Amino acid sequence: MSQDPFQNACDQFSHIVDETQFERFRWSRDEAPKLARLVELVKAAFEGREDFDLAEEGTTPEFKRYLIKVHSQRTVAVVIMLRNGRAILGSEAVIRSRFIVDDGDPIATDYENVDEQWVADTLKILIGRAGPMEDDAATIEPDNEDSEPEAQAANG
Repeated sequence: MSQDPFQNACDQFSHIVDETQFERFRWSRDEAPKLARLVELVKAAFEGREDFDLAEEGTTPEFKRYLIKVHSQRTVAVVIMLRNGRAILGSEAVIRSRFIVDDGDPIATDYENVDEQWVADTLKILIGRAGPMEDDAATIEPDNEDSEPEAQAANG
């Protein structure tokens, strides 16, 4: 992010006076609006989906976490953050949920590359990592007429 020389001088002096306070003000000025925009894009991705609800849970000013409820059921959490100029979205398991979340690295890109399509593509991957616990997963028995011989032999 380019600033004019006066703004750079102000930042340098503010940093010298109080590094902690400078970082707090810098975050509010530079990063918080970007994080707010990421949250807007995530929420917008679910617009028109009455079966989905996002509930903010476990967030801080630098880190946003939204629980995705589907049909009022707690499913998976989406974590939204900025780090070193990069937008990062990840998925996490949710306490009191009957869904598990497969391991997977958070998905990141330079903030300048973030748009509605990137958010939608990323959310597709993240919610694709969630599934019912084994006890809740439906067991599908193969139809003996259509199944492969190996499957028939395995089933008895």
